[in-house]
Amino acid sequence: MNRRLPSPWLLLALFALGLLLVFLLWPLANLLHGSVAGAGDGWAQLLDEPRYLRALGNTLLLGALVTGCASVLGVSLAYVTARFDFPGKALVAVLPVCTLVVPEVIVSQTWLMILGNNGLLTRALEDHLGLALPSFYGWPGLVLVMSLVYYTYIYLGTLAAIRGFDAQLEEAAQSLGVPPAKARLQVMLPVVLPAVLASGLLVYTLVVGNFAIATLLGGKVQLLSVLTYLSFVSEMGTNAGLQSALATLSIAIVAGVLFLQRWLVGRKRYEIVQGRSAPAQRLRGVRGALLGAATALFILLSSLPLLTVLASAFTRARGPVMHWGQFSLENLERVLLRSPEPILNTLAYGALATLVGILLSVVISYLVIKKKNLLTPAIDYLAMLPLAMSGTVLGIGLVMTFNSGPLALSGTAAIIVVAFVIRRFPFGVRSASATLYNIPDSIEEASISLGVPPLRSFFKVVLPLMAPAVAAAAVLTWTTIVAELSASLVVYSAGRETITIQVFRLVETGLQGQAAAYGLVLVLLTLVPVVIATRVFRIKVF
Repeated sequence: MNRRLPSPWLLLALFALGLLLVFLLWPLANLLHGSVAGAGDGWAQLLDEPRYLRALGNTLLLGALVTGCASVLGVSLAYVTARFDFPGKALVAVLPVCTLVVPEVIVSQTWLMILGNNGLLTRALEDHLGLALPSFYGWPGLVLVMSLVYYTYIYLGTLAAIRGFDAQLEEAAQSLGVPPAKARLQVMLPVVLPAVLASGLLVYTLVVGNFAIATLLGGKVQLLSVLTYLSFVSEMGTNAGLQSALATLSIAIVAGVLFLQRWLVGRKRYEIVQGRSAPAQRLRGVRGALLGAATALFILLSSLPLLTVLASAFTRARGPVMHWGQFSLENLERVLLRSPEPILNTLAYGALATLVGILLSVVISYLVIKKKNLLTPAIDYLAMLPLAMSGTVLGIGLVMTFNSGPLALSGTAAIIVVAFVIRRFPFGVRSASATLYNIPDSIEEASISLGVPPLRSFFKVVLPLMAPAVAAAAVLTWTTIVAELSASLVVYSAGRETITIQVFRLVETGLQGQAAAYGLVLVLLTLVPVVIATRVFRIKVF
């Protein structure tokens, strides 16, 4: 009697679940266990020392301030973009690319070049006007830079909601005598508000887990992400309980905010069945000019990191001193010819992590959406778990878990690739899942009914339909992986530095010229794939 072979999808589900259990749940469980069983009782030390409680308060306050500022910027720009037509409006499309693609370590570096203690604008104002600007380090730099980095998330979410709103509802309210401003508040705002809340809470979680900007611009402001990293670096092997407790606290905050986001968005739901969006009102004269000027200023602020990196990479530098106005290729020569290792490491680790991450994303999304079984609910939950973990927390968990034993990955390139994959593959899962929901099951079933095996039907029928979404996910995964700092900074070893790690180290030592040269290479590695995907292959990345 022939024995029936197990389904290939069940075997894939077992394999995917095994990977997630080993490389995600095991490190997380070690962190949770270490917070209560580690030497020195980490929770007691965390609660006893004022600096940790102060860091917790500062982190929560910073999240609220940045979310508020980013919401004002994002919602205002989204409303203006959706409802008005003015000179230079087409340039607003550049904003998501400029802010989402440029790595945070580069953004921090360039703002320091402009407003830091030896910044271009700081020195110019002091030399020519005798005006001394207050220190950019601390709250001013943190709130300004994070707001300009993260407002795009709220802008994109709100813009989609406003464009999807049926303007006839607003017109109906006005026909009943309701003033236009009041009609927008009573009719449009309830429909748009869930998108604003969802995007705002996402920004809050990003601020809480931010490491690059917090470290480079924080100054004397103590923040949870920075203290978590410092506790790992200074006390690794002597107080695992403290670093585990700090990491667990970070996870709890982000998980709580994500749960609140889901509850708020799901509490009230508005559906627009059909209708038309409001036509953009053409603004001319003084109003159009003022709005165009304000938009141009906004675009300039968002583009400053790109412009500053470009200028600094070709500026002569001697140690920490930048000789502005003196053109030189020394920085690029030193980076490309004398010290190309960080670039080569980034290309190798990033390419491998992107390939593995996309394969894992496609398999998991297909199993969860199309081939449900007893294992897929657990796979679905675990696949979203990295969203609640900052890079620093993930890195500490991986080092604690794979520092010894049969899977001793610490000190190898493998642990860097694992950190990259676990950190970013949820974005690929979301993108692939959104496409799979729109692919009818009947297409694949028809192929199987004609005698094509299930696996071949997937490759011949389903995968080609998923190709655009998979390509977009691959581009986004690549750009976020090569810009990753927090996790890689924890797990890397000597000789395995990536570009972001090298830039971070150079900025800390004041070598802005070399940092800018590496930054220019990193910007090209992120922007070029996006431009090729969107302009040449017409792939909708954003």
